[in-house]
Amino acid sequence: MLAQQGILTKADGDCVAVERPDGDSAVLLICEHASRALPERFGDLGLSAEALASHIAWDPGALAVARKISAALNATLVFQRFSRLIYDCNRPPESAGAMPETSEIYTIPGNQHLGEADRQARTDGLYIPFHDRIRSLLTERAARGQKTVIVTIHSFTPVYNGKPRAVELGILHDEDRWLADRMLDAAADAPLYRTERNQPYGPEDGVTHTLKLHGLANGLHNVMIEVRNDLIRDDVGQGVMADYLTGLLQSSLEAGT
Repeated sequence: MLAQQGILTKADGDCVAVERPDGDSAVLLICEHASRALPERFGDLGLSAEALASHIAWDPGALAVARKISAALNATLVFQRFSRLIYDCNRPPESAGAMPETSEIYTIPGNQHLGEADRQARTDGLYIPFHDRIRSLLTERAARGQKTVIVTIHSFTPVYNGKPRAVELGILHDEDRWLADRMLDAAADAPLYRTERNQPYGPEDGVTHTLKLHGLANGLHNVMIEVRNDLIRDDVGQGVMADYLTGLLQSSLEAGT
C-alpha cells in the first residue's frame, strides 16, 4: 500500500525544508538528520518512546546549531523533516544503512525484511526529493553567480556501544580536504573543543555520501561537521557551539580567498 500511495500524507507535508533560500553566504548548510518525526503511516515502527527520542532516530541539537549558523552567516539551510529511521538521507539507496534494521542496541521492527517496493517507496518519498531540492538550489546559485561551499551539520552520541568518546568536535572530509584543513588550522588557533579530523567517523564508514553527491561531483569545496551531542543539549550550549563554528567557517573561507 505504501508503495502505491507514497509514504507521506497531506498532513505530513513536505519532507524537505529550506530556510533563507536567498541567503547570500557562500555556505550552503545541510542537515540530513534534523528530525525524529515519523510519517503518520509508519506509527512508531514498533519502537519505544525512549528509542524514538534517542540518537538512533535523529541528531539531537544539530538543527538548532545549524539554524544559529544560518542566521549568523545569512546562509541557506536545507534539512530533512523526517527521521533517518525511515530513510537516512546521508546514505545511497543501495546501502544497508539507508533503512536500517538495527541501530546500536535497538532492533527496528518496522524496518525488518522490507521488500523492494517498500524500499523504493521510501527512496521516492524522502531521499529523492531531498537531494533534488539541493540540486535545484545549487543550480539557482550557479545561475546567479553565487559561490558555494557545502557544510553538513551532524551530532554524535558521547557513548557508543558502551565506549565513551573523548572527541568533542569532528571535522570530516572525503577526497576534498580544502575546507577541513582550514577549519582544523583555525580550531588549533582557538582550541575551545577537542577537535579531530575524520572522527568519530570517516569516509570508510560511508558517512560522506552527501559530500560526494553534491560537493565532489560538482567541484564544490565541502566539509562535514560532527558535534558531540552532550555539548548542545540546551540553547546555551547550542549558541556557544554555533558561534564557534561560525567563526571557524568565516576565518577558513577568508583564508582561502
